[in-house]
Amino acid sequence: MSDKGKNNWTREEHIIAFNLYCQIPFGRIHMGNPRIIELARLIGRSVGAVSYKLSNFARLDPALQARGIRGSEHGAKGEEDVWREFSERPETLAYESERLLAGRLGKPIEEVAGIETRDLPVEGIEREATVRVRVNQSFFRRRIVSAYEFRCCVTGLAVPELLVASHIVPWAQDTANRLNPRNGLCLNALHDRAFDRGLMVVDDTMHVRFSPRLREKSGEGTDWLLAYDGRPLFLTQKFSPDAAFLARHREQWRAFF
Repeated sequence: MSDKGKNNWTREEHIIAFNLYCQIPFGRIHMGNPRIIELARLIGRSVGAVSYKLSNFARLDPALQARGIRGSEHGAKGEEDVWREFSERPETLAYESERLLAGRLGKPIEEVAGIETRDLPVEGIEREATVRVRVNQSFFRRRIVSAYEFRCCVTGLAVPELLVASHIVPWAQDTANRLNPRNGLCLNALHDRAFDRGLMVVDDTMHVRFSPRLREKSGEGTDWLLAYDGRPLFLTQKFSPDAAFLARHREQWRAFF
């Protein structure tokens, strides 16, 4: 498919492309990626145009800039507008990107976002509010897990069903950083639980540390957890966890260390 003669990218197309950008590691933005091929088909653009558009978003990504990684040198105002909008209203734009994608696919947003629906309120404002929160949490999870290339940043475990996008500063404590990818770690479910309960922290050199409370239970089935004490995190190419967020987490659980 060629883009020759097509109109400029619309705001909707930019937002849908941004949604995919957030879920693909930078090194996988290429014309052979099945997800890029599928998005091109969905919005009626060439695969090359979609791949180039994602690279254009990469040029705006401060996490990549900090690592000296650059996308395309030139881009469009539409990319800048969407990036700025996401920076200013992340939860609103993340939800809108999922809603627009669901509309293109002709599927319910709950299905597209892969959220649990069995315990949702039947209808009304309460259901809408709950769906919005879960859609955004799912967006965050997919962004974190894909950025870490689907492996736990402590153990290297690469079973997606056992991975969790763990907030460093909890969702309820910092609304401004709920969807900030630097406020997340990709952890297996057990280490996520230890991190959430203050039994594990990450020090200022990005090494894992466990609480003496847990080490006291050595031999009680904790050996696998403790085997990673002092190990460095596997860091993502796309971004690193924010040191300030990790410091806040350590301070919160200081009594355990």
